[in-house]
Amino acid sequence: MSNYTQSIQTLMNELATLPGIGMRSAERIAFHLLKQSPEQALKLADAIRDVKTRIRYCSVCFNLTEDDPCAICAGPTRDQSVVCVVEQPKDLLALESTGLYNGVYHVLLGRIAPLEESHPSDLTIEALMKRLESGQIREVIMGTNPTVDGDGTALFIQNAVAPRFPEIRVTRLARGLPAGSNIEYANKNILADAISGRQKM
Repeated sequence: MSNYTQSIQTLMNELATLPGIGMRSAERIAFHLLKQSPEQALKLADAIRDVKTRIRYCSVCFNLTEDDPCAICAGPTRDQSVVCVVEQPKDLLALESTGLYNGVYHVLLGRIAPLEESHPSDLTIEALMKRLESGQIREVIMGTNPTVDGDGTALFIQNAVAPRFPEIRVTRLARGLPAGSNIEYANKNILADAISGRQKM
């Protein structure tokens, strides 16, 4: 039976639900917070509250944003005719860090993965199709991860786009990205090569 007060035990239990945090780490974090001044500790609480109340998905590309549309979609210098499709906002940030891509994005918020019960209807594919109906987009770059599920997702989208929008060019990031890896972990040089060397699917 735990000798901790109910509030400390509750804090530890909540911290332990975070990825990579076990009960031992949760205990250390809880006692670290207890040693801080109330002002310092409450800054963390305020930051968590702000993230949950102010951050939302962009209504255009589904990137995380505080303003709708997001800064990329609203950027006056961005090429709105080229859309790079990525799995997660983290992938978007990785590609943006190269400074080489000037188009816009579409975030799927996942990938097609039947073993994980993630299906096309769970993603933002239909919203992508509606964007393509505008007639302003000339190229769709498939920026899904070079994994079995990422490739399968890219192929599914290509097969959906090709018959409905034959005038739109569908390309894939070049294979400077190692197969089986994730975009968010690739360095800037690899991502730069992948963007500049993209190929027609």
